[in-house]
Amino acid sequence: MDNDHDRGSVEPTRDAPRPLAGVRVIDLTQNLAGPYCTQILADLGADVVKVEPPGGDRCRAWGPPFIAGQSPLFMAVNRGKRSVVLDLRDPDAAGALRRLVAGADVFCEAFRSGVAERLGFGYEDVRALRPDVIYASVTAYGPDGPLADQPGYDPLMQAYAGLMSVTGEPDGPPLRAGVSLVDFATGVWTALGVLAALRTREQTGEGTHVVASLLDSALAMASYHLAAAAETGRAPERQGTGLAMIAPYEAFPTRDGDVMIGAANDALFARLCEALEAPELAADPRFATNPERVRNRSALAAALADRTRALTRADLLERLRRARVPASPVHDALEVLADPQVRATGMLRPRPLEGARDYRDVALPLRWD
Repeated sequence: MDNDHDRGSVEPTRDAPRPLAGVRVIDLTQNLAGPYCTQILADLGADVVKVEPPGGDRCRAWGPPFIAGQSPLFMAVNRGKRSVVLDLRDPDAAGALRRLVAGADVFCEAFRSGVAERLGFGYEDVRALRPDVIYASVTAYGPDGPLADQPGYDPLMQAYAGLMSVTGEPDGPPLRAGVSLVDFATGVWTALGVLAALRTREQTGEGTHVVASLLDSALAMASYHLAAAAETGRAPERQGTGLAMIAPYEAFPTRDGDVMIGAANDALFARLCEALEAPELAADPRFATNPERVRNRSALAAALADRTRALTRADLLERLRRARVPASPVHDALEVLADPQVRATGMLRPRPLEGARDYRDVALPLRWD
């Protein structure tokens, strides 16, 4: 993305009319969470102007690998935007941004506490230029509390909110999730807040200040673990690929790869046992109900693994699909790219990009008529 060529632009998602056509967004965010919010707005039809400092969004340098000289992380959250470079410490550049703000509907920033105000673009400053503006702030720890002015990134919030403590093998260390789920969740929540604020403005004529934080998003994702810990007085343990409250609900080995099985209720467990030709497991009182299966998780997992590892992945998946037991192969990224179901969704779209071998753009994961 640059001033004279928007490499990330896409046609309307799924060829449907875009509901935010006519909405102008000024985007001062960097890294992942804020840019993902504004990319959602762009995919929905908003005209997003990304304002970058002279050195560019810091996310541009996150690599290797690089695609046509750009970070895959940057490309994943910045399509469909126009771009302008402004050094906001320069009075002329700040004046140019004020002129842009005066014609904008939404202003998004992700500065540390107090920085936007020092630059002259805090909420009150922007509201003076556009009284009905929707001002969206993406923060690390939120606007309140002893850490409100501290910077933060996705893995820090996975650690702080307890997500890492429940990720990994029971006898292994806490692990970060393999994707930036807190960043992306925060982007979604911020976009949802902007959409709600735009709707409110239609009804009242008034703008508002939308605030989202990485920590709040991480806490929301940890909700059931936190509720259980508060009730029991015990911190939940790591379960590998499993879920502490459901069994069997984890990955099992086969001769040539793992399969994730989700037998989330008694009827599904009965069908799983039938598919594996294991009536003795269905009849075992230790496994009669989900609470009993959870209490006897290790014995159940070992018994099931003895049966699954005798099969190929394709054989196991075919058995489970015939039995209507939810199951999935554990794919790597190359398998995802080649998978017929993934291709059928239309989510991964080949895009010509000079200097790239085989660039795939990932669509907005929504459809509407």
